[in-house]
Amino acid sequence: MATISKFSNSALASFAAPTPRVDPKLPVGFRVGPVLSRSAPLRLSVRRDRAARSASAVKCSTQDGNGVPLKRTTLHDLYELQGQSPWYDNLCRPVTDLLPLIASGVRGVTSNPTIFQKAISSSNAYDEQFRDWDLVTSGKDTESAYWELVVKDIQDACKLFEHIYDETDGGDGYVSVEVSPKLANDTNGTVEAAKWLHKVVDRPNVYIKIPATAECVPSVQQVISLGISVNVTLIFSLPRYEAVIDAYLDGLESSGLSDLSKLTSVASFFVSRVDSLVDKLLEKIGTPEALNLRGKAAVAQATLAYKLYQKKFSGPRWEALVKKGAKKQRLLWASTSVKNPAYPDTLYVDPLIGPDTVKPCELVLTQAKHRHGHGYPEFGLGLWEIHAQQSHVLSLAQLTPLHTVSTMPDQALQAFIDHGVVSRTIDSNISEAEGVYNALEKLGIDWNEVGDQLEAEGVDSFKKSFDSLLVSLKQKGDALKAVSL
Repeated sequence: MATISKFSNSALASFAAPTPRVDPKLPVGFRVGPVLSRSAPLRLSVRRDRAARSASAVKCSTQDGNGVPLKRTTLHDLYELQGQSPWYDNLCRPVTDLLPLIASGVRGVTSNPTIFQKAISSSNAYDEQFRDWDLVTSGKDTESAYWELVVKDIQDACKLFEHIYDETDGGDGYVSVEVSPKLANDTNGTVEAAKWLHKVVDRPNVYIKIPATAECVPSVQQVISLGISVNVTLIFSLPRYEAVIDAYLDGLESSGLSDLSKLTSVASFFVSRVDSLVDKLLEKIGTPEALNLRGKAAVAQATLAYKLYQKKFSGPRWEALVKKGAKKQRLLWASTSVKNPAYPDTLYVDPLIGPDTVKPCELVLTQAKHRHGHGYPEFGLGLWEIHAQQSHVLSLAQLTPLHTVSTMPDQALQAFIDHGVVSRTIDSNISEAEGVYNALEKLGIDWNEVGDQLEAEGVDSFKKSFDSLLVSLKQKGDALKAVSL
């Protein structure tokens, strides 16, 4: 699938252009033109361009009638047949570049400081906001300017996914924004930052990302208790994952809310980075048994995380919360791109699919008014609404219990759309996963040490990206200020 960066910044923005055209910069034809009549149904189809290999994009046209079937991809099957939601791990301007991905079946977006560092530092798409919002000459510090840029992106992305959030009764359609990585070891600072972000973004479908460090797990409990939905990130071990679940349950119980149905969370369990580290340790051991276990640690631990998820979200304690409308903290597979080119490119997606079966339905996409009647006026677009068409319209939330999420960067998303296999695999061989996990321990692999090292590296990487971005913003601000003088 084409990366977001490969879609021209002007291509989707030209939706409002006076004359319809096919933008030659897109790897496959995306018909762009004037704003479509809100009374006309909108047909989307995903087709493949041989020259672009497996890249997916969307061609839009209007048709008479009440709508036509949406061209399916493996992402639609992943959600409808197995109850797993594909989210996209990237965000940049213009956010309307996400529209082809939404049409292809993407149901949410995650971001982090590294993603914004790449987006802002390598693009001039943010320069206009620097000027319009007087970020250059107002005397604001660089970090404040950063958050104004980020909040705008998050708000706009939330708008694009709002219809999915509404359609699933808050099950999907989330956009995640992370607190400053500088707060990774600051419990109270993280709570205050989460409260501030939740207030300024002011969207029902925003997730505030909090790292699962020892200091921030208590922050998760406090933020949940305040009624703020959270994406807990940087989880690398089973003990830390269990602590995250407990923090979520504690937060629900201490919230004092009689209706918990609008309070949700995901736990981002990182996958591929585990193999990157464990494989190096196995190569140092060097025995045939050790070498034979390369590439197996990450999926084995993730499989056992799902087993833990099933255990924790059952029993009397959980059932008492369900009576108040509580929703399970969904398990989200993060870091799903393959780091070792010798491994299959869907290694961290295909084996982690599950569960549930879904009553078959046909998707129909129509262009319709937003419930407030205006669609996406800030983008020059009407709202795209997906309905399940049977004898009557059903909510997809009624059809498929949502349990897991797989968030994919470009590499993994492209590979899965092209040749991923949709089948329930996550609990197909738990005994094998337990065997791998135990075998690694016998060889001297300390899972807690692996988790601690990966967590420290993850936090450090985000801090470096954040600091680098602030330097870039300072330089860009100085340059724009010089031009304005």
